[in-house]
Amino acid sequence: MTDATTAPATGRVLLVGGGPGDPALLTVAGRDALAAADVVVTDRLGPVSALDEIAPQAEIVHVGKIPRGDFTPQERINELLVEHARAGRTVVRLKGGDGYLFGRGGEEWNHCVAAGVPVEAVPGVSSAFSVPALAGIPVTHRGLSQGVAVVSGHVGPDDPRSEVDWAALATTRLTIVVLMGVATLGSIAEALVAAGLSPETPAACIADGATPRQRSVRAPLSQIAAVADAEGIAPPAITVIGDVVDSLQDPASS
Repeated sequence: MTDATTAPATGRVLLVGGGPGDPALLTVAGRDALAAADVVVTDRLGPVSALDEIAPQAEIVHVGKIPRGDFTPQERINELLVEHARAGRTVVRLKGGDGYLFGRGGEEWNHCVAAGVPVEAVPGVSSAFSVPALAGIPVTHRGLSQGVAVVSGHVGPDDPRSEVDWAALATTRLTIVVLMGVATLGSIAEALVAAGLSPETPAACIADGATPRQRSVRAPLSQIAAVADAEGIAPPAITVIGDVVDSLQDPASS
């Protein structure tokens, strides 16, 4: 029988938001967590390129979640966190952006708590706000928008799984930021226009935000899906809908 002097100590899990992709936008607390990690369980949207520098000591476990591609079930990710922590390791679950904004960090937290594994959250810089900023778009702006709604476009307005009231959003006068909405952008735009939002409302799609590959397109709401498709915009991409898209002056024009 194993006694308390020989039983391995339970490790811990740190749910770290890695920011939008640029390692420079990883928080100090996030870097500290990675530097202390024995294992890093990461997806492709975290600052993976910096792991060799920040966490050279850690075992890196890649858990793919590529749209219509490699996919590690969330249940298996939950199991990996607990398995490594029960082996006495410090485990960092590294996500892009902030793990509590469409990152399923809450599910991982609950799984760790249910398994009796110590777990901590390290918030990250959300791509929903930082990527538009890097593209020259503030999500709120005095005189134009007093608020912002961040919604998932993973399923379209006509999908029975959709929980977003697109018709209500169309009347709020808030900036709308859509994550995971490249494939459904056309149906989202149609639903918003049908509910009363002007088809001329400025919109922008920003792909590969906070990376050297970042690029963006702008067009009226009624045309943004077609323009994004013509320009080859692909996930990961963020769409911003509202007058804020055109609120900042272009430094090149001054």
